[in-house]
Amino acid sequence: MSEPKYPYIHRDLSWLDFNYRVLQEAKDPSVPLFERIKFLAIYSNNLDEFFRVRVANHRNLLRVGKKTKSQLYENPREILDKIVSVVNDQQLEFSQIFENQLIPELKQHNIFVKKPNEISEEQLSFIDQYFKDNLLPYVQPVVLIKDKVRPFLNNAALYLSIRLRDRSSKSGKKLNAIVKIPSDHLPRFIKLPSFKQRHEIIILDDVVRYSLQWLFPGYEIVNSYSIKLTRDAELYIDDEYSGDLLTKIKDSLNRRNVGPASRLVYDREIPQKMLDYLIDVFDLDRNDMLQEGRYHNNFDFFSFPNFGMDHLTNTPFPPLPYPQLEDVEDFWQALKEKDHLLHMPYERYESVIRFFEESAKDPKVTHIKVVQYRVARKSRIMNALLNAVKAGKQVSVFIEIKARFDEEANLNWGEKLEEAGINVHYSFPGLKVHSKLAIVRRQEKQGPKLYTYLSTGNFHEETAKLYCDYGFFTADPRITSEVARVYSFLETVQIPQKQFQHLLVGQFQLRPRLEKLIDFEINEAKEGRKGQMTIKLNSLQDPRMIKKLYKASQAGVKIDIIVRGICSLVPGIKGLSDNISTISIVDRFLEHARVYLFHHKGEEKLFLSSADWMVRNLSYRIETTFPIYDKEIKKEILDILHIQKMDNVKARVIDENHTNSYRRDKSDLAIRSQYETYYYYKRRLDQYYKSSDEDQP
Repeated sequence: MSEPKYPYIHRDLSWLDFNYRVLQEAKDPSVPLFERIKFLAIYSNNLDEFFRVRVANHRNLLRVGKKTKSQLYENPREILDKIVSVVNDQQLEFSQIFENQLIPELKQHNIFVKKPNEISEEQLSFIDQYFKDNLLPYVQPVVLIKDKVRPFLNNAALYLSIRLRDRSSKSGKKLNAIVKIPSDHLPRFIKLPSFKQRHEIIILDDVVRYSLQWLFPGYEIVNSYSIKLTRDAELYIDDEYSGDLLTKIKDSLNRRNVGPASRLVYDREIPQKMLDYLIDVFDLDRNDMLQEGRYHNNFDFFSFPNFGMDHLTNTPFPPLPYPQLEDVEDFWQALKEKDHLLHMPYERYESVIRFFEESAKDPKVTHIKVVQYRVARKSRIMNALLNAVKAGKQVSVFIEIKARFDEEANLNWGEKLEEAGINVHYSFPGLKVHSKLAIVRRQEKQGPKLYTYLSTGNFHEETAKLYCDYGFFTADPRITSEVARVYSFLETVQIPQKQFQHLLVGQFQLRPRLEKLIDFEINEAKEGRKGQMTIKLNSLQDPRMIKKLYKASQAGVKIDIIVRGICSLVPGIKGLSDNISTISIVDRFLEHARVYLFHHKGEEKLFLSSADWMVRNLSYRIETTFPIYDKEIKKEILDILHIQKMDNVKARVIDENHTNSYRRDKSDLAIRSQYETYYYYKRRLDQYYKSSDEDQP
């Protein structure tokens, strides 16, 4: 694998840019206070997963043989050094945002985050009692003795590393110890007795710090610092490499018996001597160290109490009903008459749930087939499938068990479905199924009829409240027959006899069809006609597609890219990518939809997709990209794309300097695309109700 010979930002460095955009939301004074605290949690949660997976990959690649390493297009040591440098700077800014911006703002609203030396005698008594009643069974104090006592640290658990002095020793002998901070059992933020409309809290870590005196009687507590050890998630290299190189990497890692500990996070104030001791005791590599502030596991900020101050949270945007499917008596007739599009979370997910619940109880429905990638732990959709099999339907579910960090939940659902009599199919080796689709077969007067649902997001009722995704219902036989063909392949692993004409399907013709569509725009531009594309993605990383986009820009094709996360392409370079404009929108909802728009001589070929433009999506996954033929739905999606391209509040400019500068224009009108989108659907709903009232006799 050779490194691209054109401007290309490494995917992990670009991802760090994205996570910094999340951190920007935490320091944006226009964002409500408690939402800013929540963005600290999102940033931390993202970073934790990044280290467990991506950084773990790089560290493991350091350990492979020289011959194998020489075939990599990147130097894992250089990448790691850059990652650590960027993350250290971001972590310092994280601490400054919390201490210098959010803590003072909380005080303005009579919310005080206290330390033990700042609280009253009454509150100290409360802490003493809280410790005895709640913490004592969990803290697990251990005195460390190098080469003799080396306790196992739980993954991502919080600990205090403590320096002790023996009061009974004339020489003042010093020892090291650790104590667990039981945030897995107790709330991280503890409300203290308060008065006069004050709200005072103390962080669990500081309760444990204060209580050390009770845990080590006869010792003086010299100092204590928080630490956290994280362990690698399973090595996900199948998405990055293939063939002989993949085998070589796996064999090389197996021979070296890679250890599971990947990172020690520590308080940047910890003395070097104490840090060196921990490195020796836990047998860590010095490259496995990462500085943070006084507190770790800051994803716990999700549970920061708001004391009922709803005015310091986002203005509620309750999902809007979609009456065209929710309120109709004959659900299937509504689908037969026209295609329907939902846009979550602006519109309710209820129509998707109804699709499955109607299928379960309708005696004319004979078959239900669905692909599950991530699913809610409590799911009405899965319950509908269980009810369907009880009603005698033939139900088939393909479960992708390699959905990162959801493997256990998916396996649990798989077992439950199998026990109920549902035909469950599981992952292919070395290949992920990332398509989001469902098929229902219904016996009607004219014969069997297929209805399908395709989406850019998962069948997950909870994430549908937060993720911006499109869900598409159709009974168009051009689409339904090909969706059935995709699912038949998942069931039988038999290559379809007929080629896909309408769907673009990963592992079949997704990549070549996309390249052909881009080539068409290139040829149009070269002939002096209009060549134009708009691509909306979560991530753009695939070197071949980036090279193709550079070629299109050089030919004169105007390209607008809206990318939430990774963007390895560098826009705006004269003579190479100056026809490419790239923005990223990070706001209260997670942008998750994938949309491809090609001008195509004014025909405007429009597709929605499950696939980002990454090597893993285009080369190692079953993905489904589906066309939009309905003119009204096409206009709706184009309207939303236009709104997003006009965003001058939450859009950031992507460039090679990693500046993440906010996109500003000369307009006096502030356009925040997610807010504009919500009100777009609200106006449309009002117009629908108005038209319905006028139609009444």
